[in-house]
Amino acid sequence: MRYERAIRVPAREAEDRLAGVDEAGRGPLAGPVVAAAVILDPRRPIEGLADSKTLSARARARLASLIRERALAWSIASSGREEIDRLNILEATLLAMSRAVQGLAVRPTHVQVDGDRAPRLDDPACSLQTVIRGDATVAAISAASILAKVHRDGLMAALDERHPGYGFAAHKGYGTAAHLAALRRLGPSPEHRRSFAPVRALLEPGP
Repeated sequence: MRYERAIRVPAREAEDRLAGVDEAGRGPLAGPVVAAAVILDPRRPIEGLADSKTLSARARARLASLIRERALAWSIASSGREEIDRLNILEATLLAMSRAVQGLAVRPTHVQVDGDRAPRLDDPACSLQTVIRGDATVAAISAASILAKVHRDGLMAALDERHPGYGFAAHKGYGTAAHLAALRRLGPSPEHRRSFAPVRALLEPGP
């Protein structure tokens, strides 16, 4: 599944483009994992970029709007619950990241990915680098973390309306006490990750 929009620039200007890549939603018990790729425009800087986890929801929303407006290109992609359960969460995350990079209208010449694992890219001319804590130190990765987080939060709010009672809009699918209590009370929804232990335990037959 892919959600994307990009700002195109002439090919002659699309040289030495750094794309930052990050994800949101590896840890939750429900919902998709979302990845974003962003190529920032050095002529249109954005103040306040940081790791999305350190920002308020209001600040993230404001910055996400600026990123969409000012970036040379951006793309958002996801891997759904079925892919997560079939592939495992790491491989599904890397798949979403690969889709996000492929969705960029401007071809990057270098990609930096938050963390220590990188997705496979189809372009052999594009260099690839992992950056530990890149969401706090590399502006393009910070921008990607913000877009991914804002987009996923919106998806979880929509899932809350489709599957009321679990509190998805509040906890975003993470294993909070309230979520676990709802899960035990209602059983897993179609969006719950069957391969994750708290969900799997409810589906396995008792002794």
